[in-house]
Amino acid sequence: MAWCIKMKMVCLSADISDNDIYCNEDLIENVKKELYKVRDVGASICEITNITGDDMAITAVIPNDNNLEKVNKSIFNILKNNAKGFEDINGVSETIEEAGEGISYAEIDLDPKFCPDAIIIEFDTYCGEPFVGKVAKSAIEAAKGMEFLGDIDGGSVKDVLKIPGVGYVSNKTDDPVILASVYNVEHVGIIAGAMIGAILGNKNTYLVKRNTPANVIPGSVIFSVTAFMNGNIIDLSSPFSYRTKILEK
Repeated sequence: MAWCIKMKMVCLSADISDNDIYCNEDLIENVKKELYKVRDVGASICEITNITGDDMAITAVIPNDNNLEKVNKSIFNILKNNAKGFEDINGVSETIEEAGEGISYAEIDLDPKFCPDAIIIEFDTYCGEPFVGKVAKSAIEAAKGMEFLGDIDGGSVKDVLKIPGVGYVSNKTDDPVILASVYNVEHVGIIAGAMIGAILGNKNTYLVKRNTPANVIPGSVIFSVTAFMNGNIIDLSSPFSYRTKILEK
């Protein structure tokens, strides 16, 4: 069998805040200062891509998938070492039997010929609203089959999920992430638009700006959408919100 190196992108998301509403600036800055550790173990790019309510998503590009476990473990350790709240962190287990509510994870393959753009969607629930799984699934289904979509992964945990290099989490994990690669820059907006539209078609679900507190009526789900382009982070909430202003009277 031929040995083949794969290029990957991963996203790990967790609630590490000491409240249920937002991530404070000190917490964000402390995590940023440690991202170099992820690059030291094999990631070419690593950034905090989404901050949604009290959830934070770290996304990394891995040129050599032999470093997948090292990169995932490094990201997890940064989240753990800076955590003010430990429910998601403590839900990660070394065994299937002990898996609990843990961190969310998405992993996609990239074309090694070039680094494509990506769309990252992160959800935050206040009380683990169970319909968030259907919301995430609707976004994934909306994107599948679209032109220039590369790979897509994420959504709710259906049973028990093994995160390489980290451990196991159960289907109690309630704030999913979605990671999708796009192989044409002009189609980032098209694919993101389809996913946003599908999500907003669900009940009690709201698009928010990156790093927005969860100031919504309880029983709701919020989500942020970013484009991750060559290590640059573009918050897509404002551009898409602006486009709908044509409907205003």
